Amino acid sequence: MQHIMLGIDHLLFVLPMLLLICKPKALVLTVTSFTVAHSITLVFAALGIASAPQPPVEALVALSIMFVASEIIRTARGHVDLSSRYPWLISFPFGLLHGFGFGGALREIGLSQGDVPLAFNLGIEAGQLVFVAVALAAIASFRLLLVLDFSRLRFWFAYLIGTLSAFWFVQRVAGFG
Repeated sequence: MQHIMLGIDHLLFVLPMLLLICKPKALVLTVTSFTVAHSITLVFAALGIASAPQPPVEALVALSIMFVASEIIRTARGHVDLSSRYPWLISFPFGLLHGFGFGGALREIGLSQGDVPLAFNLGIEAGQLVFVAVALAAIASFRLLLVLDFSRLRFWFAYLIGTLSAFWFVQRVAGFG
């Protein structure tokens, strides 16, 4: 659970999804799709069934965050496309990517491929659920307490998140070596 709370790139993928999706059913499907996908690749990576080189994975994770932030902006401007209509279809492949990132985190903390990463994955899921609950409560509070138009605030959050993830992408690509 500590990894997810300190894993700002993971949280900055989930937060824009919460800002992008307005319908509760779509939000549940999207978070579930993301969770199932990253659980699959996390287990595959941890058990040595599949792997991906960590530097490109980390760069693509940053790119996935930038993509979701751009989708918030596009939606705010009236564009309706696949990711705004069916966000769970987008969150699944990005979840696969993030799972390989978690697999790298498992290797960093010294978990061998023979160890089953169930506790790590459960901690990630618990942390993600806590974050989603807190973020949804904060979003609801902003909507109730602020006299500002929430859609404008969401727009600026998207720019902030997109800028940060673009920086991470460039930084991570520059670190290939």
